[in-house]
Amino acid sequence: MSKPDASRTTAFSTIEARLEQAIASGHIAGLHGMVLTRNGRTIAERYFSGRDYTWGVDLGVVDHGPDTLHDLRSVTKSIVSLLYGIALERKQVPPPETPLLDALPRYVDLADETRRRITIADALTMSMGTLWDETVPYTSDANSEIAMERSPDRLRYALDRPIVEPPGRNWIYNGGAAALIGAIVAEGAGQPIEDFAKDTLFEPLGIDRFEWVRSWDGVAAAASGLRLTARDLAKIGNMLLAGGRWNERPIVSGEWIERSTRPRFSATPDNGYGYFWWTGTSTLATVGSALPWYAGFGNGGQWLLVFPAARVVLSLFFGNYDQPEFWLPPTRLWNDVILPALSD
Repeated sequence: MSKPDASRTTAFSTIEARLEQAIASGHIAGLHGMVLTRNGRTIAERYFSGRDYTWGVDLGVVDHGPDTLHDLRSVTKSIVSLLYGIALERKQVPPPETPLLDALPRYVDLADETRRRITIADALTMSMGTLWDETVPYTSDANSEIAMERSPDRLRYALDRPIVEPPGRNWIYNGGAAALIGAIVAEGAGQPIEDFAKDTLFEPLGIDRFEWVRSWDGVAAAASGLRLTARDLAKIGNMLLAGGRWNERPIVSGEWIERSTRPRFSATPDNGYGYFWWTGTSTLATVGSALPWYAGFGNGGQWLLVFPAARVVLSLFFGNYDQPEFWLPPTRLWNDVILPALSD
């Protein structure tokens, strides 16, 4: 993935002009960083100063730049999906159709008739059928993810929620599902998930700086704790765009990329959900039809979006954590700034 140079396309200048207009209007407030690539080449990269937090800890005003690590929040889940796919290819974890409790046998005491039917795939698609609520603020114990992180055993907490419907029927946003998949990866690989990520994903991509926030017990938070630079997040997207290969080296199997980014549930009126990946469509004026994308989205406005038909990858960092409409500024940036420029 190259840096911008004198060969920047018309799209770059158009994006720059539209970006300045959007910033002036206040429609994309809170932007910390953006890297946009097309065909593996960076066509736009911008950074801004702004107040930042890491997992609720106030970092003050940060002068964001290409080397600044930033919370991914729930984009972490999409990276965990890749790690599960890598471990699956290595036969270190059981396949998605395996009952979840078979993969975590120390919790066999929880295996009632319905819970026994929950599979790894149900966790990956957030369709476990258990009671879970992340609609309340992440500052409250009433938020299921926060309650899980503060519990004496996060995996038991995630597994032992009341059953409200048969597994595999409906999608309910569930950070506990990511904690469970993260544990399956770590136990199957025989090392902490952050070390497995370093060995199998980050180092092969040349990513030498990252952080993974740990909970009170020292275990990395698989639902939301990863921190990367915007460039390195875009690098992961370009690896996916290349079918899971980087410099001709296979990193993630192309089959897993296709399998995990295929929509399996309707999560919102506009978006589907695969294996910890959001899915949707966008229209380029030059094409005139809706084209599919897949993405990781995180609290505050963090994005990794891959738009295969246009050979585009977008990584975005925003600082609008816990705001009720944090999704609006990055959506406006995509719809009102980037898509029109790509169509010029």
